[in-house]
Amino acid sequence: MLSSSSPSSSSLFFSNPKLYHLNSSPQPLFVLPFNSPLSGFCASSHPQRMTLFMCFSATTGADPIPTSDPHPPQSSDSQSLVVVSFYKFADFPDHADLRKPLRQLCQDLYVSGGIILAREGINGSICGTRESVERVLMFIQTDDRLKGLRQIESPVSPEQEAIHHGHSSSSPLAAGEDAPFRWDHVRVKLKKEIVTLGMPDVSPIEKVGKYVSPGDWNALISDPDTVVIDVRNNYETRIGMFKGAVDPCTTAFRDFPSWVEEQFQPDAANVEHAEMEKERSNESINEDAEISKPKMPKRVAMYCTGGIRCEKATSFMLSKGFEEVYHLKGGILKYLEEIPKTESLWEGECFVFDKRVAVEHGLIQGNFKLCYGCKQPVSDADMEAPEWEYGVSCPYCYSTKSEEEKERARARQRQFEAWGIIGGPDKGRRPAAKADSIKSDQIQTNDSASG
Repeated sequence: MLSSSSPSSSSLFFSNPKLYHLNSSPQPLFVLPFNSPLSGFCASSHPQRMTLFMCFSATTGADPIPTSDPHPPQSSDSQSLVVVSFYKFADFPDHADLRKPLRQLCQDLYVSGGIILAREGINGSICGTRESVERVLMFIQTDDRLKGLRQIESPVSPEQEAIHHGHSSSSPLAAGEDAPFRWDHVRVKLKKEIVTLGMPDVSPIEKVGKYVSPGDWNALISDPDTVVIDVRNNYETRIGMFKGAVDPCTTAFRDFPSWVEEQFQPDAANVEHAEMEKERSNESINEDAEISKPKMPKRVAMYCTGGIRCEKATSFMLSKGFEEVYHLKGGILKYLEEIPKTESLWEGECFVFDKRVAVEHGLIQGNFKLCYGCKQPVSDADMEAPEWEYGVSCPYCYSTKSEEEKERARARQRQFEAWGIIGGPDKGRRPAAKADSIKSDQIQTNDSASG
């Protein structure tokens, strides 16, 4: 955030040049992020110097401005882009102290994404060069409580790197919106939970289910005595699940406990019926209640995207009396990374919470796009439906939106198409006062003083 005494655009840029390295070009190519004060500029690199020039405007007459190359050549592997998701449950009451230094480090290393800090630990997903991401993860783990982060790494293809770093002709101030990992900035948020279940008594630090490796997962879920439960939400399960898994059809993770109660705890109406039967037959209410209660499964196997929701879900299940509770270590993402498609029991694609939208085996980007009206995945068939309007609605949210909401979405989409960012190029800046307006105010002030 800029202070009221912020320097001019040019001085701000040269005091902190946010330049990104692209390996897919023969020589390093540097591109400014779209929220940079000089985001209308591009830069080409020479082995000895870098020259800035206007990319999208032919009207400028400014001479090229030489500056030194801030990034010396490094190995292609250390400078290749990666996306890493990570989490760790820990007793972390002073979590707020980590926010500022962590955010500053990410900004200094041009690492983008989102990180959540809470009393119960850390949860995040970040994107950057391999070297920069590793430095961030090492910094986090300098706190002994956060050592041993559970991590899942997704590679980025050269084509996706080009989109991530490059400008698009239709969006002069930013990379194209189809860029899989183009995040505006790093967000480090403080929250009550790193994954919201809404039950503070449930603690994976105290007890958690048994981890099952991807290599052993197929045998476990193929056992007829195992009930397989998908812990994710309905918009995620809609595009992919493990074969034979139970879908709780929840819209949010905090709905999962109530689903378990409904499935495996006696219903109030059934208990009342059992009480009536007790009076008639003089039998124990406990015996009748057991008849009305669904049979507790011998074994439960649970899975989610990366494993973090299962940490809480299995802890909750154990607190409810389930004895054998297992969960997939590393989640679906680790399974898709390690298990060949020919041996896989996964059907469909796996929804992910970034602009890739979904991934397939090998963690390659899937075929689904995102509805920017509701943030749900949509297929090619969905985009042929009459309810589909780009940036506004899809078959899954059209009926839930009012015309006023749709019109606001259309206005937002027009801003994005025109400027590459919502709100236009002056978003966040105080409008400059017009000369005529200033002169008028001065005249009125003088008239008041003379009167």
